[in-house]
Amino acid sequence: MKKNVLVAITCLSFAVTASAQKLDKFGADLAKKSVMGKEIRVPYTEMSSYFGFIKPGAAPDEVVNGKKMYYVYVWIPIAAPELGVRMISPVPEGMKPGATDIVSADYTANSADAKSYFDTWITFERAESILKVEDIKSKIKTTKWISIETNDDSSEMPAQPSGSKYNSLMRITSDTANPTKSLVMGLYRIGFTTYKKGEVNGSFLAQVGAPIKLPGVKIASKPEELSVQ
Repeated sequence: MKKNVLVAITCLSFAVTASAQKLDKFGADLAKKSVMGKEIRVPYTEMSSYFGFIKPGAAPDEVVNGKKMYYVYVWIPIAAPELGVRMISPVPEGMKPGATDIVSADYTANSADAKSYFDTWITFERAESILKVEDIKSKIKTTKWISIETNDDSSEMPAQPSGSKYNSLMRITSDTANPTKSLVMGLYRIGFTTYKKGEVNGSFLAQVGAPIKLPGVKIASKPEELSVQ
C-alpha cells in the first residue's frame, strides 16, 4: 500500500513539474473575449524572444533602490496599439531558440545550467528623446526614461521549479493622450531584478508581443547593438 502511495506521489510530482515547464502562447488583450467565465485571447501575431543568462556575480547595469537591475533593450519601429512583455526563469526545459530568436553569448555558454533561476521582477520603460535609430548612440547617456509598467508575479505564467508563480507578465494598451502609456516608435527597455534584494542568477526568456506586424523590431543587451543596420 505504502509503495503504491509513493508511486502515486512521485507521478503527481512529475506531472506538476512537467506542467510547470510549459510556456503557453502569449495572448493579447486586444479583442479579448469572455466565454463561460473564461478569458479567451488571440495570440500575438508578432513575437520576439530573447534568451539570456546572468552569471553569478555579474555586474548590474544599474543599482536601483538597493537592487541589482539588468536591462534588455527593445527597438519598436512603428507605433503599436498594444505590447505584451513577459519573462520566465529558468528557460523552460526543452524550449530551444528558433531561427529568428536572439540568443546572448552568456546563454550559449551557460545553457547547460538548467538549475539556476531567479524570482523575476520586471519594468518596461521608454526613452523620452530617442525616436530614431540614429539617435541611440548620441542620446542614450542623457535620455530620460519614462516608466510605463511594472510587474512582479503573474498567475498566468508557469510556476518556477520551487512551485511558486514568481514569473512576470504585463500587457500595455497604447493611450496617445497619456505620454506614459503611448506606445510610439522608439527605444524601450525591459528592466529586471528580483523581488527581494539579492543576487540575480540563472537563465531567462524575455518575450515582446504585439497584435500587429512590427517590421524591424530588435532586442539586444546593449542599446548600441540596436543602431547597427
